[in-house]
Amino acid sequence: MIRSLVPVLLAGMVAAALSAAVPVTARAQSKATRLEYRDRTLANGMRVLSSVDRSSPSVCINVWYHVGSKDDPDGRSGFAHLFEHLLFKGTRNMKDEQMDRLTEDVGGFNNAFTADDVTVYYEVVPSNYLETLLWAEAERMSSLSVIEKNFLSERDVVKEEYRQNYLASPYGRLFLEVEKKSFSAHPYKRPGIGNIDELNASTLEDVRKFHEDYYRPDNATLVVVGDFDPKQLDAWVDKFFAGIPKPAAPLPRVTIQEPARTGEKRFTVTAPNVPLPAVAMTFLLPKQTNEDMYALRVAESILSNGESSRLYNSLVYTKQVASEAGTQLDLREDASLFVVYAILAGGKNPADGEAALAAELKRMQDQPVTSAELEKAKNQLVTAKLFELETNDGKAAELGRSAVLYGDPNRINTDVAKLQAVTAADVQRVMKKYFETTNRVALTYLSEAEPAEGAPAK
Repeated sequence: MIRSLVPVLLAGMVAAALSAAVPVTARAQSKATRLEYRDRTLANGMRVLSSVDRSSPSVCINVWYHVGSKDDPDGRSGFAHLFEHLLFKGTRNMKDEQMDRLTEDVGGFNNAFTADDVTVYYEVVPSNYLETLLWAEAERMSSLSVIEKNFLSERDVVKEEYRQNYLASPYGRLFLEVEKKSFSAHPYKRPGIGNIDELNASTLEDVRKFHEDYYRPDNATLVVVGDFDPKQLDAWVDKFFAGIPKPAAPLPRVTIQEPARTGEKRFTVTAPNVPLPAVAMTFLLPKQTNEDMYALRVAESILSNGESSRLYNSLVYTKQVASEAGTQLDLREDASLFVVYAILAGGKNPADGEAALAAELKRMQDQPVTSAELEKAKNQLVTAKLFELETNDGKAAELGRSAVLYGDPNRINTDVAKLQAVTAADVQRVMKKYFETTNRVALTYLSEAEPAEGAPAK
């Protein structure tokens, strides 16, 4: 079972590849079917979103906790992710790993992920097991049993994920440095995976305090989508969750704001076993609720979605300056980030790669994208969105994301229309607005055996 925090950019590359594989059809331009849902809040502050779909005898349960890696305690980066692992251990009335038995043994599945702003736990099971899973999630919220043995074992698991995903990977350190160098003040500068020293410094008392601070009903959103009776769901939710008390202490929240960039910053990063140099540029963006994000999503698709994208055509196919080139639009609650990167081809130097990336960004600033590019990008994005909304787990994920991160669950019903409304002028406008040199952080990534001439390693 995968419960690891994979590198953000690698995840984006996979997502882009999957999206590129989605067939472009006229269906993508059709109006999305409206999702009807119920929205209620318990007296203890827990929000409950639910939507009935009886097309299959199954149900998806999500619990969204509004806490992510940005909320890691000082000196404890990677802690939210570590804590996510611990919730699969025992509670007062559940044995270690019992969540797996309650889901996998009945033909379902479960998993979780930690992001910058949220931690999400989810299960899909036959609908007659809904009551059992609601009980199990209430157990994890109210009576987690944290003991030294489990804490130490899961900490070792997270440290091994760090070694595997970042230290062993030739470009893992690059993706860590993108996080570190792109933010100057906000906790987003601490990569969610953390580091070995700070993970080692974490203690059992840290874990217990984190659970007390954040794993509470007024910081949780329960989402249920699938085959169930609404009145029965309300009764079970009241039975298992309503009695969990809301703590008197206020929820800790990050209040630090990332300042606007006022000039370009440049860094050189070195690492062992880097087969080819790489370059990356990052651009600071507003929070993900900003309406410009629709045009930026379309711009990203035009730049890097598939082998017909601009970056592949220019850098990989035509100029042959890069073996791989791509982007990642990293949408976040407090400040977002747009990353453009290239892994160079053999014999090419970082200056050539950076110049080629910059040229493609400038081309989109100077000239409107073609109508064919625009329609293709929107078709890809809309089709991927519609495919997601065909499954209970996709609906639950989108409903939770809309409610917790965007503050409006009804975004699940408006996103498609807003993507379809993006124009070539919108794309050109956001490219001019955000992709200026003064808003750029540039990174050069080299093998330790090949330091940049005249540039000290950071």
